[in-house]
Amino acid sequence: MQTYKGSCHCGKISFEVDMELDHVRVCDCSICKKRGALNHRVEESQLRINVPLDELGLYEWRTKVAKDYFCPVCGILPFRRPSDAPEIWTVNVRCLEGVELDSIPIKKVFGSKL
Repeated sequence: MQTYKGSCHCGKISFEVDMELDHVRVCDCSICKKRGALNHRVEESQLRINVPLDELGLYEWRTKVAKDYFCPVCGILPFRRPSDAPEIWTVNVRCLEGVELDSIPIKKVFGSKL
């Protein structure tokens, strides 16, 4: 596993995550298509968020199980709790420093079918 540093665009939200970045997930649900995030799932113990969650924006919809956390200043979403596994975190790989996105295999996820 490697430790990555990440942040939103303005830097208000910073975090570290330990993971083996062997793929990213691209979901076809309505919100993920518009967001364009490249996601990777990690266990709670692998993510260290350097700002209290109550200082972040939170978007919830339909069942309110998924929790999308975003920066209230710049609007970037660096991580979320997915509805099909709310005990884990999904990290937006586009928010990580030093990652060559073109070299990471893509796994398609069909969230629009859920």
